[in-house]
Amino acid sequence: MSPPSRGELAGARRIVVKLGTAVVTHDGFELALGRLYCVLEELGRLHREGRSVVLVSSGAVGMGAQALGLQQRPDSLGLRQACAAVGQGRLVALYSQALAQLGLVTAQVLLTAEDLADRDRALCLRTTLLRLLELRTLPVLNENDSVSVRELIEHRATSQAPDPEAAPEPAFGDNDGLSARVAVALDADLLVLMTNVDGLYTANPATDPQATRIPECVGVGTELDALAEGRSSGGTGGMSSKLEAARLATGAGCPVLILDGTHPQALSAALRGDDRGTVLWPTVRRPARRQHIAIGQTHRGALVVNPGALAALGGRKASLLPIGVTAVEGDFTRGDVVEIRDGSGRVHGRGIVNYDADACRALVGRHSSEIDRILGWRGYDAVVTRDNLVLGEV
Repeated sequence: MSPPSRGELAGARRIVVKLGTAVVTHDGFELALGRLYCVLEELGRLHREGRSVVLVSSGAVGMGAQALGLQQRPDSLGLRQACAAVGQGRLVALYSQALAQLGLVTAQVLLTAEDLADRDRALCLRTTLLRLLELRTLPVLNENDSVSVRELIEHRATSQAPDPEAAPEPAFGDNDGLSARVAVALDADLLVLMTNVDGLYTANPATDPQATRIPECVGVGTELDALAEGRSSGGTGGMSSKLEAARLATGAGCPVLILDGTHPQALSAALRGDDRGTVLWPTVRRPARRQHIAIGQTHRGALVVNPGALAALGGRKASLLPIGVTAVEGDFTRGDVVEIRDGSGRVHGRGIVNYDADACRALVGRHSSEIDRILGWRGYDAVVTRDNLVLGEV
C-alpha cells in the first residue's frame, strides 16, 4: 500500500500535539523557555487558522524539582510525586500565561489510566474535551502523576524496580500513550509526537553515523520495533513508546507525525508538506470510533424519534434531545450503542446513549430542563450527543 501525499497533513483540522520532556526542558530539568514559546506560537497560529488543538505536555516533575530547589531530578517515587504536585500547577500556569498573550484560553485536564479505561469516564472526557474545543479553548492534558504512580514507577532506575507482583499495570508511557488514546477518543485528524529526534531512523543516530531518517511508512509493523532504541533524556518514554502510541493511533485511522520539537517552526513546515520527521500513515482510513458506532458493536436497543428530531439530526447535525424521542426499545445501559429509528421502524443511524433504557423511557418527550426533576440528577441535556452519533452509515 503506497503512502498518501504529505500534502494531506495540511488538511488536518483537529490535532493532538504531545510535547515530550526533551522538548519542554533541557535534560529533563531546566525549563527550555525559548523553545517552548516557539512551539506555543505555532499552536496559536494553527488555532487562528480555525483548527482545533489539544496539547499533551510532559515536564511537571522537572518544573516541580526546580521550584523545590533540587539539584537533579529525583529517583524516589514519593519525591517525584511531590515534585509533580508542585510542578503541575506551575506548568499549566506557564501555558495559560503564554497562550493568553496569543489570545487563547487554556483548560487543564489531568488524567489517570483509569479515566480512559472506564467507559463512563471516557465518555465524559470526550464530551468535555469536545465542548472545550467548541468554545475555542486549547486544552492542556497531562497524566496526574501526583496520584497515578504508574508512569513514575516506569521512570525509576532498574535497580529500584518494584516487585512485579505488586506493581500496577503499565502507564500511558511518558504521555505518548495518553496522547494516542486522546487522539482516538476525539477522532483527531493528526497526532504529533514532538521529541528531540527528527523522526524514526534506520538505526540510532546518536551511535550510528550511517543512520538515515525514514520519511514515512504505512502502518506500524513489528519490523519497526527493532529500530527503536533508548529512552528520552529526563522522560519515561523513548522511540519504543512512541511506536506503541503510533500503533494505537494508526490502527484507529489517525496518522502520526514524529517530529523534532527542538527545531523552530518544524510543525508549521511539516503541515506545509515539507519533508520533516516521520509520518506513520494509518492502514484504516475511517475513524475506528465511527466504525465502532456504525457497525462494530451489536446494538442493545433503539430510540424511536419524531420527524422533527430526524430533520434536526440530519440537517443541523444537532444532538438528540429527550423531547425528540417517542419510544424506547430494548434494555441497554449508559454507553451502549443504540439504533436511531423513525416511527415506521426504519433505521437512520446509531449512537452512544448517555442514559440507560429506564431513564430514557422516563424522559420520552420531555424537555431537557426537566431531567433533574424526573431522574434526580442530570448527566447530559441530550440522550445522544452529536459527537457520538453516526447517521446514514449503518
